[in-house]
Amino acid sequence: MSLNLKSSLAGYFGGKHLVRTYGQTVEFADFREYQLGDDIRRIDWNLFSRFEKYFLRLYTDERQMQVQIFLDCSASMGSEDPRKAAYAVAATAAFGFLAVQNMDKLSINLLKGDISENPFGTIVGKNSFFRAVGQLEEVVFDGESDLEKAVKNCMDTGTNNGLSIIISDFFTESNWKSAVDYLLYKKRQVLLLQIMTPEEADPTYDGRVNLLDAEAVDTSDTRNMKLRITRGMQAAYAEALRDFVEEIGSFCKKRGVNFLSVNTGDPIERVLFGELLKVGVMS
Repeated sequence: MSLNLKSSLAGYFGGKHLVRTYGQTVEFADFREYQLGDDIRRIDWNLFSRFEKYFLRLYTDERQMQVQIFLDCSASMGSEDPRKAAYAVAATAAFGFLAVQNMDKLSINLLKGDISENPFGTIVGKNSFFRAVGQLEEVVFDGESDLEKAVKNCMDTGTNNGLSIIISDFFTESNWKSAVDYLLYKKRQVLLLQIMTPEEADPTYDGRVNLLDAEAVDTSDTRNMKLRITRGMQAAYAEALRDFVEEIGSFCKKRGVNFLSVNTGDPIERVLFGELLKVGVMS
């Protein structure tokens, strides 16, 4: 299995991703007529003996891409439900393994506040990857994340050289759409992976409850509410959530961005080997 790119790639040589340009691999691709200045060592003399014209043998080109993962480390991603944090870390590790397995460069960026932390550096090879995964399990999900500022503050975002993956629940007041537009401006392919718990997707609360925002600074925060939840309110929540997810999907579709909304109740193998294959991110 490997991660796919829909567009051309201006990454480093030595990877496994075929690009549209011609290069120096051993796999034959095509012929073209000789032009002044071409390397005469690439002339096919068998064709010259048949047609009395000079033709060059062209070979495929393979590049190494940079897979860049942005992991939202805000409190809503795991402080109240460890399943959500574990799922996000597992998805990060899965994407990372697919990258290093195919000789790609990998960077894992932890979004905290308006900062993008990269404690592992550029990961190349399985040994470096497994060391990073061991530390990844210790990541703390706390506070708020400004997705826009954190992504834009990332120091190693290349141009036209790979895939950027944002893993989040997107339950944020920050302008995450601007972060996506910034990555597209850098000519990177983008995938958004939204993670929700079964309780967030289909809450079963009833009666009088106190709703506390996981990212609120204190109990007096205006986002904390005391409510009496009725069936009508549950129906309104379901409709609002559906509109919210559809809005993300519509935004991504207009920009050619891949988007997948998953539930922690679904096995991650099903997400990777099922849903991602359908949207063309993997092959």
